[in-house]
Order: sequence, then structure tokens, then C-alpha cells
Amino acid sequence: MRHRVVAIVVLAIVVLAIGLGGCSSPARPVGAATGRPPSAAPAAQPSPDPATAAALVRIAQVFNTDFGRNDDGPVYDRWDARSQAVISRAEYIRRHAECATAPQAPAHVENAAPGPHGAWLVRYEIGGQQFTDYWFYTHSRWGFDLLLSNPAAARLYRLPAAQYAAAVGCTGH
Repeated sequence: MRHRVVAIVVLAIVVLAIGLGGCSSPARPVGAATGRPPSAAPAAQPSPDPATAAALVRIAQVFNTDFGRNDDGPVYDRWDARSQAVISRAEYIRRHAECATAPQAPAHVENAAPGPHGAWLVRYEIGGQQFTDYWFYTHSRWGFDLLLSNPAAARLYRLPAAQYAAAVGCTGH
């Protein structure tokens, strides 16, 4: 008899939990409550990236295209943890919104190859100029290393906002 009472109580709890689940608010996209553009909302849990040069070339092409279009959220989301420690995502997006640059010429990622100390070197060109970025594959994701790829930008991001704006020639700040 006692086991039967326990079973009925457990069943009642399960039915109640299922019923209350139907009363919750409908799901909405991340960032919808804030009115921010999608790029300003943090990325959802990313899926693993293939650990191949071809995948890195595709990812770096999207990364450079987003950067050239001033789509800053996805750019920051591809930074490795060491680079993200330089500046918060919100501050990076805010500074780029306040000191927006004109969209740049499209980048063309040419190749990706293993480099020193576990880095992968991604070579690309923009407007006839050649560039090399450093990427690392960690925790099943390709991450852009700002500190190796563009140490001057990393130094600027460490400045207080007003000094950053003055250093990059931003007059709207």
C-alpha cells in the first residue's frame, strides 16, 4: 500500500511538471529582448569545427568578410580566449560602433598551413596587399589569435575608451 502511494505522488509530480512546462514563455532568439542586432548577441554554443586546412580557409574567409563588413560580434566570437581577455565582447562591439570604419575591400583567403608552436598561418590578400593571421585549433574550434596577428590592435584595445578613440582618429567619441 505504501509503495502505491509513493508511485501516485511521483506520477502526480511528473504530470504537474509537464503541465507547468507548457505554461512557460515561448522561445525567442538571443538578443530579441534587448532589441540589439543579432551580431551584438553572444553566439550560441558553437558546433565543432573540422580540424582541416580546408575548413580553416572557409572559416577565415567568413571571418574576414564579417570584419570587412563591420559585423563585429561574429568576428569577436572567433577570437581565442587569450585575445578575448584583452577586451570584452560588449566593449569591442561598442568601440567599433562608435568609431565605425568604412567597409574595406573584400578579403581573399588564399591558404592555411601549419606554422610554429601549433599555430596555423592563414594567408590572405586585401586590395593587393598580403597578410598573415595566426589561428589555433583548441577544444574542437578554430580561434583567431589577435595578439600574434595584429599586436598593434591588441595594444589599442587595452587603452581606455577615450584614448582608443583618439588613437584611431575617431571624432564621434
